[in-house]
Amino acid sequence: MGDVPLKVFECLNHECTNFLLVRADEIGGELSIVCPACGFVLEDGGATRFYSYRLIRRDPESGETIEVIEEGDFDVDHRQYVENAPMYKYCIICNAAKPLAAFDRHGARQTGRQGECRQCKTSYNSIKNQTRTSDQHREAAQKRRLYVDVSGATGKINSKEIFRRFDGKCFQCEKQLVDENGAPIAGTYQLDHTLPAYYLWPLTTDNGTLLCSEHNNEKSGKWPAEYYNDERLRRLQTLTGLDYELLKAEPTINPAAIEHLQDSGNVQALLTKYAAYMDEVVKLRNRILKHAGVDIFSVVEGIIAERWVEEADAQLKAGNI
Repeated sequence: MGDVPLKVFECLNHECTNFLLVRADEIGGELSIVCPACGFVLEDGGATRFYSYRLIRRDPESGETIEVIEEGDFDVDHRQYVENAPMYKYCIICNAAKPLAAFDRHGARQTGRQGECRQCKTSYNSIKNQTRTSDQHREAAQKRRLYVDVSGATGKINSKEIFRRFDGKCFQCEKQLVDENGAPIAGTYQLDHTLPAYYLWPLTTDNGTLLCSEHNNEKSGKWPAEYYNDERLRRLQTLTGLDYELLKAEPTINPAAIEHLQDSGNVQALLTKYAAYMDEVVKLRNRILKHAGVDIFSVVEGIIAERWVEEADAQLKAGNI
């Protein structure tokens, strides 16, 4: 059930407070859902009356009714009620049913979301990281360098300016990250890519957000709209200068990185430098192709081995980005 979309809604019997979880793929045909708590049936053609109404116009002085504008019954159609219910899924780790928004995106899955919720993923990764070998840590570092190279990051960032903008506090929880002298407290903070390196955005002064270590781990790799609520997105625009429409949009590949990778010389240099990490280059190609519609392998057609193109196409079909 870890990849089964569920509809969650309260029974429409006014005397029942039971919530029902129903597989979304089971409501497409004839609707007939029986509440296990009270036996109430939600079905096609059925409706539940909430109240009757009478809309009238009164004389402003006497208060007497001048005319009845409209009267009738306010009914909730059962089919519409179920179809408009929010979507949930089970977490494969904690086994709890949670809203889809509690899970990171995964395009290849039926629900479009990962199997484990963000809370479990964070806890699991903190445990799993302790078992990683030095080779695995080195590969992770190399992958980060790949993103940095492609993003076009140059020069140094002004960390003091980022601390000043965020008043020395974690943007998410407002935990104080500087001491009484205003100096950063080691081990308590991270400078986060507001627009993630995963989508090839460089860590610059304008693209930096001050977070505590805990919330940086939670935010890691997520697009701002996947992690922050709308109020924080608007504040983030004010503090960073990044466009609100970009912050709240679907994940977007950095246009500068796309332009860089449409030059065959740049792509050849990338393939040479990261020849030992072609799996990551393949994923990078697929991510750009999916989110931007640009195939960076096409600019080196005839140079790159057909094996890698076939491997990339197979992984893209399997949703491996």
